[in-house]
Formats: sequence, structure tokens, C-alpha cells
Amino acid sequence: MTADDETAGPAMLDGPLPAAAFDLLPDAVVVTDAAGTVEVFNRAASRLLGTPARPAVGRHVTEVLPLLDERGNDWWECSAVSRRMPRVIGQPERRLTYAGSDHDRDVHVTVQFTRVAGRLVRVCLALRDTSSRERLERNRADLVATVAHELRSPLTSVKGFTATLLAKWDRFTDEQKKLMLNTVNTDADRVTRLLAEVLDVSRIDSGRIQVRKQIIDLPARLRAVLEGKVASGAAGPGRFVLREEGELPEMWVDPDKLEQVLHNLVDNALRHGAGTVTVLLRGEESGTEVRVSDEGDGVPEANAARVFTKFWRGASRGNGTGLGLYIAKALIEAHGGTISVGRAEGGGAEFRFFVPAGGPVFG
Repeated sequence: MTADDETAGPAMLDGPLPAAAFDLLPDAVVVTDAAGTVEVFNRAASRLLGTPARPAVGRHVTEVLPLLDERGNDWWECSAVSRRMPRVIGQPERRLTYAGSDHDRDVHVTVQFTRVAGRLVRVCLALRDTSSRERLERNRADLVATVAHELRSPLTSVKGFTATLLAKWDRFTDEQKKLMLNTVNTDADRVTRLLAEVLDVSRIDSGRIQVRKQIIDLPARLRAVLEGKVASGAAGPGRFVLREEGELPEMWVDPDKLEQVLHNLVDNALRHGAGTVTVLLRGEESGTEVRVSDEGDGVPEANAARVFTKFWRGASRGNGTGLGLYIAKALIEAHGGTISVGRAEGGGAEFRFFVPAGGPVFG
């Protein structure tokens, strides 16, 4: 590095800014000089705050960007001590209130102090809307509330039956004991499924879904799912119809995850649908399409876009977390496929998903 390079750095930091370049940034950015005079007010800041950029430049930041902390104190005045301290390089993100002339709104603000030889030359503020963060927080709160609600019933049942058996074991017949233990076993399975769904949602939201592909016999897997529903008493033996069309290609998929999708769609048809549940396998050269339809009321067209969102349960508010279809969509998309819902020929709901054929994924 030359002497010219060493002096160019501070000079550039203290020199004029290319304001037009800040308009390319997705976040709202406001830059002031050491005294608080606005030098940059980019387009994203104008959209976020509803303040035109051109009149804002050249005015003091407290006039165009009045920010208040949680106690109602002016942020610029409260940060004066930090601006004077040569070792302070900024402030971490915090929630402040923009006190506009016609409305107030909360924003997340991160501050960077630019110093040359310890002397403050600029203050840069990055602002973000709070709506997306609030939406995530509401989703987390909804998930916690749903899990707590769904856990309460089976755990109360398990606690009640086990306490009764321990206290009055000799008073019950073998048949009564078997009935109670079967109920405990069923409720324990329900808790296990709920916890598995919560873990799946956590992996989906954090982008940590792992797909381990291998060749599977899709018709055999599907028959096993339907036979399992009959064996568990969830449906009668005549409730299902399985049809195959076309020649199925060689399918490389994650067997556990695809079976989970099939379980979720069949359970949804049994819980919310009516009549016969028809499952169609249709093979194509590029992949396989699966359709699961029932003869119930179907899904209103207005709700079609909401079916695969978290906690959607439709008109029925029975058992279930409303996470099954959300998980199914994420697992199909992790395979490079698509999933949708429409109206079946019999008038009920028809869920369709397509999984492309392909080879294993290495690495």
C-alpha cells in the first residue's frame, strides 16, 4: 500500500457520497454528517417513511427522521454521548418509533458511526420495517399456543389413566386394564406425532430439510399406507380405491418423507372429507403424479391459496395442528415437485402432487 492509498481511505470517508448508489440498496438508508445534516435519503427510506427524498437532504435528521425510544426520548439527543466517544463505532439494532407528522410507526434501526482518526465524520442509519419480524413472532406464538393446546388433552388422559391404574390396580378387570392402557398408548402416539410435526416445521423454517433419495416401489408404499389406516381403525376396508394409470418411471425419492406426505394427504381426506377416498397413481416419462380425492364438500376456491399455510384447518376444527399440509408442501418441493388442491370429479377435494423422476443425488 502506498502513501497515497493510506490517505485516500480517510479522504473518501470524509468526502462527498455518491447518493444515487444508495438507491440500489433494498433497505432504507439515511446518512448524515457529524452535525446531523442529512446527506443521503435513499428511495427505500422514502417508501418506508412516506417522506420525499429531495426535500429531506440538507435538513437536520431530527426534522425528517424524528426517532423516539421506548420512553419517548429523542434518539439523536440520547445518542450524543456515543457520537462523542471515539471508540464507539455504532449501535446494534433496536426498535424505535418514527414520529411522523401524520402517523407513527415502529422501525428497526441499526447505526454505524464513521470516524477518521477518532473524529466523527458521518452517521449512517439503516432502517427496516417491523411487519415481517412481527409476523414471524406471531407464527412462533401461534405454534407454541397450538402445541400447548394439543398436548394438554393427551397428557391429561395419560396422567389420569396411569394414576387411576396405580391407585386401584386390583379393582379393575383385565379387559378394563387393557382398555385404559390402549388409550394411554394411543395418546402417547398422538404426542409423538405432534412433536415430530413441530420438529419438521423447525427444519422447514430453518432450511434444514435433508432428502435421502433411493429407489422405491411407490405403489407398494401407498398400499402399505392405506392398509395401515384400515388396520388402525381409522377407516373401513371399503373406504379406499387405488388406481394406477400409465407406466411408472424409476423413482428416486426419500421413502420416509414421501410416505409422510401420503399419510398427511390420506389423513386429511379422512378427517375433512367424506365417502370414498380415491388415490390415483399416474406415471409419466418425466415423473409420477399422485391424486388423493374424496367425496366431501371440497375446498372453497377462495381458500385454495391458504390450504398449505400453517395452522389451516378449514371449516372443521377437530383434532390436528393444521401443520400436515404445510409440511407436505415443503417435503414435495424439497424433491423438486409441486403440489396443489382442486375439486374432484365427485365434488370433494382433490390434492395433486407431482414428483419428478431422476437419479440419486451425490455430495
